[in-house]
Amino acid sequence: MDADAAPSYRGHRFPVEIISHCVWLYFRFPLSYREVGELMLERGVEVSYETVRRWCARFGQEYANRLRRRRPRPGDKWYMDEVFVKINGKTHCLWRAVDQDGNVLDIMVQSRRNAKAAKRFFRRLLKDCQYVPRVIVTDKLRSYGAAHRDVMPSVEHRSSKYLNNRAENSHQPTRQRERAAKGFRSAGAAQRFLSAFSGISPHFRPRRHLITASDYRAEMAERFRIWKTVTGTAKTA
Repeated sequence: MDADAAPSYRGHRFPVEIISHCVWLYFRFPLSYREVGELMLERGVEVSYETVRRWCARFGQEYANRLRRRRPRPGDKWYMDEVFVKINGKTHCLWRAVDQDGNVLDIMVQSRRNAKAAKRFFRRLLKDCQYVPRVIVTDKLRSYGAAHRDVMPSVEHRSSKYLNNRAENSHQPTRQRERAAKGFRSAGAAQRFLSAFSGISPHFRPRRHLITASDYRAEMAERFRIWKTVTGTAKTA
């Protein structure tokens, strides 16, 4: 697929700009579908929360995939971490991997936190990234050691509760959305949302503390330009 080809909006009566803007609002900020609809109503656009939900389900993952294809190849140092999330009253484990620059490599919701779950996550990472890292950094969970020995034994493995802050900090935006949504309804819904969210939200979150205000504005202008390209609004703007 051509990375520059616009998504198909056939059958949608609203303009492309409105659809992409609603999807951006939902995945960029801790808003509900109803709140996105209210913001659009303030602008004179009447759109129901159910329509916003359908747009996010239809285009969120596609936008995220297009953004991922445009980013530079992730780094060779992977940080991995897992946190517990409540889904319909049941505890699940949210596995996440980021590189040394904070780019989210993958995120996976599983019901277990054992060696089998860790191996499954490792294999998915290797399949999606299509390359082997130089080093992986994890906490002291023994499941990581078992998965490392079985899936990627040639990779250096550093295990410490003090080295994994980058992956732990990457969970914070997810926690904010989890609270705003008052929890996820199902493991599948959580996986679908987080897969799109981890591709869209970080695109608009450059490490602002590392650059000047003018450089930040220039960087954001470029990121919005890319967003218009991947959503197909650049040609109609």
